Amino acid sequence: MTFFKKNGWLITLAIIALLFPLILPNQYFIQIGILIGIWSIAVYGLNLITGYIGQLSLAHAGFFAIGAYSLGLLTLNAGIPFWAAFFLSLAITAVFGLLIGLVALRTKSHFFAIYTMSVGFLIYLVIYKWDELTGGVRGLIGISAPDGIGPVTFQSITSQYYFVIFFLLVTIFLMRRIVHSLLGRTFTAIRNSEDLAKTIGISVMKNKLLAFVLSSIFAGLAGILYASYIRFLGPEIAYIEVAFEILLYLLVGGIGTLAGPLVGTIIVVTLTQSLQFLEEYRMLIFGPIVVLLILFYPQGIVGQYYMWKMKRNFKKKPSIHAGKENSVKEARS
Repeated sequence: MTFFKKNGWLITLAIIALLFPLILPNQYFIQIGILIGIWSIAVYGLNLITGYIGQLSLAHAGFFAIGAYSLGLLTLNAGIPFWAAFFLSLAITAVFGLLIGLVALRTKSHFFAIYTMSVGFLIYLVIYKWDELTGGVRGLIGISAPDGIGPVTFQSITSQYYFVIFFLLVTIFLMRRIVHSLLGRTFTAIRNSEDLAKTIGISVMKNKLLAFVLSSIFAGLAGILYASYIRFLGPEIAYIEVAFEILLYLLVGGIGTLAGPLVGTIIVVTLTQSLQFLEEYRMLIFGPIVVLLILFYPQGIVGQYYMWKMKRNFKKKPSIHAGKENSVKEARS
């Protein structure tokens, strides 16, 4: 019973996600579901470094592109089977995350954000200019879909949806375990005060670097899933605009919350797709809506819900104490 109470929202999410293609068997809605799943994984990665460590990374689109292009190049140019390329791509993204993090994390505050933004733009330029390796503007075409596992294949749109949802649920599960573990509390202590964390013996640099590498791995995983679903890549996936879109999903949902990345991605992606018929004019409606959300819900939708819940519980406590005092007085009389 305790397990279901603690993991109720995750179990509910899993059930809804599994039943979604049966409830709405429309290919368009399933495609939106796939995109929500992919971008949610990337946002969860950003939430780890930004929400729990307090470092605003703007290189996330770059790591997303590294994961995607690694899979494409390994399967197309090197002829490596999908699953071997899958894990190699994660390893390559982790190595880039480690190397970039070693330098980036020596900077602080807005200098860290500027540095990571510059790194992200540099990754974009490398992809755009290095024709011989990445295909430049032409990009990579014909990336293979995931290889089947036994009788299970991933050729249909529905099977690809479940493929992405599996990794989304694994991501949420791992994030929950991290956040509620000693490691997660260490991350939060560093976010609250690096100096105080040092005084109690926490290795700040080591833990920040670990969070940065984990964050890049999740971004790389999202890129890998994107490449295997879209089947072609262009340099635009590494552009700084993508990094700001991922940040927007997190801001709308709620920084430093477990459900925030998913809620924000669902809302923004659904809203964006709903306004596609307006073409370039959709930002005239979408922009003000997002601004109002951030103005009136600065903690994000999920963060604001937690704030409301805390206030409600706080208001209930005096009445409980008052009830106890009255019962004591009645007993004495």
